[in-house]
Amino acid sequence: MSYRIKPKLSPETALVNVELPKLEAAPPPAALLTHSVFDRLSDGAYLRAAQLVRSTKSPDSTAPLPFSAPTLWRKVREGTFPAPRRLSTRVTAWRVGDIRKWLEAQA
Repeated sequence: MSYRIKPKLSPETALVNVELPKLEAAPPPAALLTHSVFDRLSDGAYLRAAQLVRSTKSPDSTAPLPFSAPTLWRKVREGTFPAPRRLSTRVTAWRVGDIRKWLEAQA
């Protein structure tokens, strides 16, 4: 077994002028894009629960709905929120148009 020994840098070689690229303005965080993406979707588009509600993994993110996933499912069960549609055996989603109507009725 052999080991490579890294040579030590002398003060002359350690100080090298490196020109750093200029930083541009940071793009807006994903949280700010959520509403704009939701607003740009057609009424016939579908969104899953993770795209509709706030996540505990990213609490700073904004979502079209102001509550958590358990509250979403409780509201669906109570009939106070539109029922989702089964797109396949493992995919459940809501129509954007139904969500927009519900949001308008709440305002």
